[in-house]
Amino acid sequence: MAEAHQAVAFQFTVTPDGVDFQLSREALKHVYLSGINSWKKRLIRIKNGILRGVYPGSPTSWLVVIMATVGSSYCNVDISMGLVCHIQRCLPEGCGPYQTPQTRALLSMAIFSTGVWMTGIFFFRQTLKLLLSYHGWMFEMHGQTSHFTKVWAICVRLLSSRRPMLYSFQTSLPKLPVPSVPATIQRYLESVRPLLDNEEYYRMEMLAKEFQDKTAPRLQKYLVLKSWWATNYVSDWWEEYIYLRGRTPLVVNSNYYVMDFVLVKNTDVQAARLGNIVHAMIMYRRKLDREEIKPVMALGMVPMCSYQMERMFNTTRIPGKKTDVLQHLSDSRHVAVYHKGRFFKVWLYEGSRLLKPRDLEMQFQRILDDPSLPQPGEERLAALTAGGRVEWAQARQAFFGSGKNKASLDAIERAAFFVALDEESHHYDPEDEASLSLYGKALLHGNCYNRWFDKSFTLISFKNGHVGLNTEHAWADAPIIGHLWEFVLGTDTFHLGYTEAGHCIGKSNSMLAPPQRLQWDIPDQCQAVIESSYQVAKALADDVELYCFQFLPFGKGLIKKCRTSPDAFVQIALQLAHFRDRGRFCLTYEASMTRMFREGRTETVRSCTSESTAFVQAMVEGTHMKAHLQNLFRKASEKHQNMYRLAMTGSGIDRHLFCLYVVSKYLGVSSPFLAEVLSEPWRLSTSQIAQFQIRMFDPDQYPNHLGPGGGFGPVADDGYGVSYMIAGENTIFFHVSSKFSSSETVCLFWIPGADLHDSSAMLWRQPAYKVEEDWHRC
Repeated sequence: MAEAHQAVAFQFTVTPDGVDFQLSREALKHVYLSGINSWKKRLIRIKNGILRGVYPGSPTSWLVVIMATVGSSYCNVDISMGLVCHIQRCLPEGCGPYQTPQTRALLSMAIFSTGVWMTGIFFFRQTLKLLLSYHGWMFEMHGQTSHFTKVWAICVRLLSSRRPMLYSFQTSLPKLPVPSVPATIQRYLESVRPLLDNEEYYRMEMLAKEFQDKTAPRLQKYLVLKSWWATNYVSDWWEEYIYLRGRTPLVVNSNYYVMDFVLVKNTDVQAARLGNIVHAMIMYRRKLDREEIKPVMALGMVPMCSYQMERMFNTTRIPGKKTDVLQHLSDSRHVAVYHKGRFFKVWLYEGSRLLKPRDLEMQFQRILDDPSLPQPGEERLAALTAGGRVEWAQARQAFFGSGKNKASLDAIERAAFFVALDEESHHYDPEDEASLSLYGKALLHGNCYNRWFDKSFTLISFKNGHVGLNTEHAWADAPIIGHLWEFVLGTDTFHLGYTEAGHCIGKSNSMLAPPQRLQWDIPDQCQAVIESSYQVAKALADDVELYCFQFLPFGKGLIKKCRTSPDAFVQIALQLAHFRDRGRFCLTYEASMTRMFREGRTETVRSCTSESTAFVQAMVEGTHMKAHLQNLFRKASEKHQNMYRLAMTGSGIDRHLFCLYVVSKYLGVSSPFLAEVLSEPWRLSTSQIAQFQIRMFDPDQYPNHLGPGGGFGPVADDGYGVSYMIAGENTIFFHVSSKFSSSETVCLFWIPGADLHDSSAMLWRQPAYKVEEDWHRC
């Protein structure tokens, strides 16, 4: 609304009598309020910067140090050991504020106290960084904590006990260490041993030895140098080369989805649900800007890096011919909305006031009721973001560089996030196996032109009130968007609420200006590019087979009773399911995090180990005693947990080898070993979905308020993508993706009469009943 007022705030006409000026008081009022709001944000950022900069100190502690110094002086005790007198002698003499001896003495004590206070802050920070560099606690068995770790935990709690802001610990987090080349090579060879026969393994061993002795030392020196200079030796290269330089479509290949609560429903009114959700998201953004969100803490005391949260909102991936760029704005006061082939701009503020949920509901309802038709080329415009990146970059430069096209594209790319109002309804029906899978596919790719895949995330609203997210991957990893989603769903359900009729609480302001329709002038040449991008994206989407299901026989409650890691249990079960499917093992990727280090993102856990394959083979043979199977399973589980801990503590395999490969390319050095390692396909790509990062509600009190997490497309054309959420004590959600076009992922056993393309017929259904049988065998 502010922009609409500003457009008519100042008008003038030239007449024979002179120039006639016209001013709108209402418009100027909104301009004034917007300016005040902007300055408030700047002052908050300055204040937070100061408080973050002196953490774990505070202005109060600074005053305490000054008072202690002044008080000791009045008691004739010189705690400065002569430094105050030395500072006093160094102060310039003459007129001004230093005229009296008393003033000079107080100023000297203030300078000395500030120095002591800042030295203390530096000492505490360095001590905390040193303490956080210790990761031995991760490798100790549960219930067998050493005395050293107990003392370490007490020290960490003492140094981080004051209430921190979101980024308070950033400078205290240690840097990600560079592993030694021999250690990485040894772990790599160990990881591929169960996948290679003796001859292949010997060849790989020779390649690795040659690399370690001849090429690696030079590459490692450059990598160590970078680790000294850069905040994180992996993250910038990972973002650039893995994400931004990728030229393939984002849809299916990169973006992932997140689902709504599926066992409860708050309202059937689409606009009302969206009003609450959008309002909750902007509340979260305000907390983010003010750094009022608590840092995520492992064990309640070890801080995780929060830097990925900075680009959650107001961020768009801008296409380029060679590489994309992430455009992040400090603020945005509107969202872009898509409905029935039309684009709208919806303001989130009236002046400096955030619109209430009821006002947002009214605005979204206005869009739903709008009978206007799409302009030529507008309906499938977003398919450009779903096609090839080079084609999109060329079209953007040729057709969106000026005029109304540029203005409308700016409105989308500069929005806080993108909203898609769908005409379809999706939900989870436990009696209908296909319902959750159809819901997932709608979130993963939609119809390929009703999502803006370049935005940091697209909020998707279905006709029956359910919502979900489609998220771009370059700016952050899944736990970051999961943190936002937990806050939003919790706020929507337990804080904002709905009326009995399903509408947002409160009264709407009918005087608000309606949403602004974006205008386009799309020539025939551009429409041809749009159609080409659409066909590319549609082929990708149609090729994806997605099967989502809820596993009910047991959950983490029963698994933990057996004193094993739920994640390790699921990973070993996946190895067993894949072996039954394909009759062989494959290179397996599990995403782990390295956020205990500054600007850390992810590391790979190679889940297919010699121990897990030994267990799987014994299970398939079916002739082993239960005690022997239990022993093999325990070994496989312990191995997996140890590898996960190594990955989290900076001793993984793949990020180190990736960075060595990047250095080799910069230096023009050829390495057959690195080339082969980096070209190995991940035919089984897996990820566990984080949950309960923030306690918005008690899951024991509200057991049905569970989200099934989300999923992603297969990484390899002939492989599977598997994400899972261990959602409660008695349930696990799975999201399994593959491609119809691959004969390797066509299942071996089918339900009689089932269609080949029916996801419910997949062999991956087998864990839902076979794992329970295997459990009893163990």
